[in-house]
Amino acid sequence: MSKGKSRRPSEKSLRKAVLDTALAMSSSGLSPGRSGNVSCRFDDGMLITPSGVRYDDIDPDDIVFVSADGSVPDDRQTPSTEWHFHLAAYRARPDRFAVVHTHSMHATVLACAHRAIPAFHYMVGVAGGKDIPCVPYATFGTAELARHVATGLQDRDACLMANHGQIAIGPTLGHALELAAEVEALAEQYYKVLTLGPANILNDDEMALLLDKFKTYGRNVAEK
Repeated sequence: MSKGKSRRPSEKSLRKAVLDTALAMSSSGLSPGRSGNVSCRFDDGMLITPSGVRYDDIDPDDIVFVSADGSVPDDRQTPSTEWHFHLAAYRARPDRFAVVHTHSMHATVLACAHRAIPAFHYMVGVAGGKDIPCVPYATFGTAELARHVATGLQDRDACLMANHGQIAIGPTLGHALELAAEVEALAEQYYKVLTLGPANILNDDEMALLLDKFKTYGRNVAEK
């Protein structure tokens, strides 16, 4: 479809997509209970899951619109307490449309150990660089944490947050959720490698070659 004929998704369809993504995140085990949150860009701000509710108990109308300045036009629901770093991610990466934050088991284990995921496996490059960084700890829901996340995502599509969890971004909600699942798989693999001893890390030259290959990775699927 040409650019001139493309249609902007409706608010209704985006609200449903955010909720569907949150439900998929929860049911897959990526984020247990009421943990984790999901958002997508909309107008000058974003649509984000509400705070402290089970995703099974809400409908698309409960997804909260947050303006670029952090204001909420109505008070039907309170946005996720992590709305600060969602907005920070969009500011840092204007080329990305969606954010998925999870407390997935192995990514969180590494985050609590303050360990980044190095290039122990070539698939680390799917996040856009030679590693998946771990940004410093800050209290959840704060501007300080938002600054750390913005720095971590400046040239990556995923990062770990110390003593917290992981965050993945993407051009679509589906891409962001898929990346969050990949980060968790890599975290589990890396954790298990470490039980055998130090990991063998791919060098920077090889990762540069792989990152060039990742520029077309999955293109056939994405263009359908």
